[in-house]
Amino acid sequence: MKGFAAVAFDCDGVMFDTQKANRAYYNDILAFFGRPPMSDEQFRYAQMQTVDKSLEMLFPDKNDYAAAQKYRKVHGYGPYIRYMEMEPDLVAVLAYLRDRYSTAVATNRTDTMGRVLEAHDIRAYFDKVVTALDVKNPKPAPDVLLCLLEYFGISSSELLYIGDSKVDEAAAAAAGVPFAAYDNPALDADYHIRRLSEIKTIVNGRVR
Repeated sequence: MKGFAAVAFDCDGVMFDTQKANRAYYNDILAFFGRPPMSDEQFRYAQMQTVDKSLEMLFPDKNDYAAAQKYRKVHGYGPYIRYMEMEPDLVAVLAYLRDRYSTAVATNRTDTMGRVLEAHDIRAYFDKVVTALDVKNPKPAPDVLLCLLEYFGISSSELLYIGDSKVDEAAAAAAGVPFAAYDNPALDADYHIRRLSEIKTIVNGRVR
């Protein structure tokens, strides 16, 4: 079996526990407009989708949506980055992979991804970062992963994607790339892991 050439990570729920940060972010936007906090169902949706789709869900009226977009672009995500909790094995796994594989981020985040990587001092660990702003269609469409295949010049079987949600599962399936589900046994995946350190076992199982 041909070995993996690249490993790509989703951000929210994989590289970072972002529940506290994202809940505070969206709830502060809602509070500014006098609305109640998100329900658990709304929060689960927001954790998987782009900020645009999340705001469309929270502000279905087009005028309210436009006002929310204007506010969030002025208010920014910066104050919430400090609430993001890096997964404990992330840096060690990235350091291990960097000597052996190309590495990437494939996320539905938009204009916040660069600041997140810089704030946590891990930008240098990645060869390529693809966000929802870089492609026509965000996940669950396969565009972010197809972009990586083209960038690295590899076949779909040579890219391992680490994700934690149904949109990650769908994107991987549509792109035809092997999928490792992180801490979510309900997903249909080629591999299931509970710690990021288990990625080393997966990639070492392929003959390069």
